[in-house]
Amino acid sequence: MNPHLRALFAAGDGVATIQDIQATLSRREIRRMLRNHQLTKVLPGIYALGTPDKRTLLSALDLHCGEAVVVCMSTAAAVFGFNTESNAVLHVLDPERHRLHPTPWLAVHRRDGAPVIECRGRPVTEPVWTAIEVARSLSRPRALATLDAALSSGTCDRAGLEAAAQAQRGRRGIAAVRKLIALASPLAESPMESEARLAMIDGGLTGFVEQHKMIDRDGREWRVDFAWPEFKLAIEYDGFDYHKSPTDLARDREKDNALREAGWTVLHITADDVRRHPEVMLRRIRQHLVAAAA
Repeated sequence: MNPHLRALFAAGDGVATIQDIQATLSRREIRRMLRNHQLTKVLPGIYALGTPDKRTLLSALDLHCGEAVVVCMSTAAAVFGFNTESNAVLHVLDPERHRLHPTPWLAVHRRDGAPVIECRGRPVTEPVWTAIEVARSLSRPRALATLDAALSSGTCDRAGLEAAAQAQRGRRGIAAVRKLIALASPLAESPMESEARLAMIDGGLTGFVEQHKMIDRDGREWRVDFAWPEFKLAIEYDGFDYHKSPTDLARDREKDNALREAGWTVLHITADDVRRHPEVMLRRIRQHLVAAAA
């Protein structure tokens, strides 16, 4: 590739205007690169090399607006490390001096009063504000997963979430989110663990310990997702991870055997148990608790 062209895009954080490109390439070369998908039109008069990623798209928006755009919602959550939703769309606040229009890859929001900070060189809505905004847009289980992830990320605390929820009072979904803040936990290690915990709470199961640690007969420490230590009942959430190595699978079996040898009962639950058959999951857990208590 033309080294001057590569330097041009590098200087522009992955994007360049058509005028600057034409100063380096002929129109024929530009047409050829567009046909071969070596060059992609991102916005009117603004291009990227190859297929642009989110960072490049943001650079294009900055260049288009003449200022750094503020990211919000799940895009901001990703910046802070607590995005639990798979979302290819960029979420930004509409710049004050330049109106943006939504596209298939861009969602534009007006958020009067949204507090903005700078993170990694990018203006972004504050973590607690972001967490509450995202949670308001989701179902209860996914909202709790977002709040859990926000606490786990270390960028949010419960008091901050409560203050942000108060600042967003009256907005759609806020009442449900405010109730969930009290249930949020930084110990959840996956969104599905958050959903499983909410299903158990909604089903009236209480007294369990999250991420409980126990020592087996050989002195090894193990940790289970949920446990009732007094009844020696452990609940493990099994995700469908097709990338587990044979070593990981062997360790899972070793863990189960060690727990059972120590007198524990281990129940494994899946996403289907949590989402499609929660009543069956709850019934089985209750049966084991009753049997252990007896």
